Amino acid sequence: MTSTTEPLKKSFKVQMLEARETAITASVNRLLAEKGFDAMTVDEVAAEVGIAKASLYKHFSSKEELACAAMEQAMQKAQAFLEELQAQSMESDSQSASIALNKLKATTRWTLELKLAGQMPTLPSHNSSLRASLMASRTYMDGLMNVSDLLGTWIVQAQKEGYINPALPPIAVLYTLYARACDPVVEFLKMSELHSNEEIIEMVMSTCFEGLAARKN
Repeated sequence: MTSTTEPLKKSFKVQMLEARETAITASVNRLLAEKGFDAMTVDEVAAEVGIAKASLYKHFSSKEELACAAMEQAMQKAQAFLEELQAQSMESDSQSASIALNKLKATTRWTLELKLAGQMPTLPSHNSSLRASLMASRTYMDGLMNVSDLLGTWIVQAQKEGYINPALPPIAVLYTLYARACDPVVEFLKMSELHSNEEIIEMVMSTCFEGLAARKN
C-alpha cells in the first residue's frame, strides 16, 4: 500500500509542459541579455525554442509575461546566491578586510560574470506595461525585497566600518551595484577584444569600489 506521505509523481504531459516552459524561459533570458526587451520579439522566442507561436501563447500570453517569467527566474537565482553567501563565513583577504564588503564584491563579481556569459537579462528603464507585470508578480517582488534587504544590510555595515563612503545614502550605493547588471562599459570593453573577461571584471570592480581617482602613496 502506497504511503500518503509520498509525493505524487507528475504525469508525462505535465513534465513535458514544464520542460517546454523552462526552454522558453531560457530562450527569453538569452534574448533579453543579447538584445533587450524592446528588440526581442515573440516570433524569435518561438523560433529558437522550435515551437509554433500559437503554442508559445499557451504558456505565456504576452511579451511582457515572457519577460516577467525570465526576470522571476533571474531574481530567484540571485536570491539563492545571496542566501548562500550570507550563510557562509567568508574568510577575509586580510585582517583589515570587511566581511560585508567582501560579500558586496562577491555579488558584483557574480553579476558581471553572468553578464559577460550572456545570462543577465536586460530590461528597459521605462516600460509601463512590463513594470506593471513585474510589480504584479509576488515571486519577483518578494525576491527583489529579499535581495535588497541583504545587500542593504551589507552596505550599511561596510559604511560603519569605513569601507564605503558613509555620506552616501545606502540606497544610492544599492542602485549603483544594481547598475552593474546593465553596465554598457562591460559591452564596450568586450567588443574592443583587448581584454579577457577576467580583466574586464577587475577593471569594472575597481571603478565601482575604488573610483577613478589615482591612489596616493
